[in-house]
Parts: sequence; C-alpha cells; structure tokens
Amino acid sequence: MIQDETGELETGSSWMVGGIAFAASLMVMVGSFSIVAGLAAILDDDYLVVSRRYAFDLDTTAWGWIHLVLGIAVVVTGFCLFANAAWAGIVALVLSVLSAIDHFFFIPYAPFWSVIIIALNAWIIWALTQARKVRT
Repeated sequence: MIQDETGELETGSSWMVGGIAFAASLMVMVGSFSIVAGLAAILDDDYLVVSRRYAFDLDTTAWGWIHLVLGIAVVVTGFCLFANAAWAGIVALVLSVLSAIDHFFFIPYAPFWSVIIIALNAWIIWALTQARKVRT
C-alpha cells in the first residue's frame, strides 16, 4: 500500500503490479544477456568484429566491460524491483535508458542482438511508466 499526498492509502492495481513484475523480469533477462555478451567480449577479443568505417571504435574488451558492469547493475535493479525497493523504479528507468544507448552504439558489432535489446529496454521503460494507482 502507498500513501498519497492527503494521507489516504492507495493500493496498486493488478495492472500496476503486473507491469512492474513484467519490467523486473525483463530487466533480469536483459541484464543477464548483457553479462553473457560482456563476458564473451572480454574472454575472446576476436569474437566480435566490426567494419573499419564505424565512428565509435572501441576495443572489444572495453565493450565487454561496459556490458558486464551495466548488465550486473540491471540485474540487481531488477531483483530490487521484485523486492519493491523504493528507489528501484527510478534507477530502473535510468539503467534501461543507458542500456538502450549502450546497445545503440554496439549495433555494428551485433546488429540483430542490439536491436532486440533496445526493443526490450523500450518495453521495460513503457511497463515502468504505465503504473496506475487505484484509490481504496
């Protein structure tokens, strides 16, 4: 239950609870994917190859570390959303935006994979921002 500005108690609708659980599940999944991709890039530099004409040319190991750290943060925040931590909603939105931006720059390395992760991050953002409150 949540208390509004007037002190009245509010309860989350089933849509709100379902949307947050859905977003948390997707965050754990997207974060896990990023961790696996990060580990793959760290352990094998030749695993991902990009054309030489790409404007953002980072070393594959650097991309791996970015994916790994961001993936761990996304997974932890996803579990905190499940635990209904007060700060987790805002952090989840910020991390989802950062993850989408990260994968946008990663498109030349893994185009199909990156576009799917960007779409999943957009879905997470949508689910988190669609939470509704119902007065009791």
